[in-house]
Amino acid sequence: LKVRKGDTIDQFLNKCREQVRELRACSTDQLIYVKEDLIMPHSVSFYDLIINKARGKSGPLFSFDVHDDVRMMNDARVEKDESHAGKVMEKRLYERNKEKFPYSRFEVYDPSKSYDTYTVHGSETYGSGVNTALL
Repeated sequence: LKVRKGDTIDQFLNKCREQVRELRACSTDQLIYVKEDLIMPHSVSFYDLIINKARGKSGPLFSFDVHDDVRMMNDARVEKDESHAGKVMEKRLYERNKEKFPYSRFEVYDPSKSYDTYTVHGSETYGSGVNTALL
């Protein structure tokens, strides 16, 4: 799947919907894109995320730089500068399971929020000020 410069998450979801048979019955409003435990708003473009070096909970959302393998250095405290695959899913699946792991870790991406502190236990999603509701 190729994404052009300036394509929004909504346009990406529409391309995914066209290619995946199970998603063809859904509209793009019924789909969400989750990257690094963050639900990406449909109006955001990939270009803006890459240019602004947007950060997720565990590091950069999109990173295409050359970097050393952290596993070779044997230091788990060093932040990995690699990007993980995103997930396209139906919004109703998230709404039905948002109290269960891993869905309980998902929250809506906010470009003004700093995601510097990252924990693996997931209790931060139940704290105050965390937006888990979809619009």
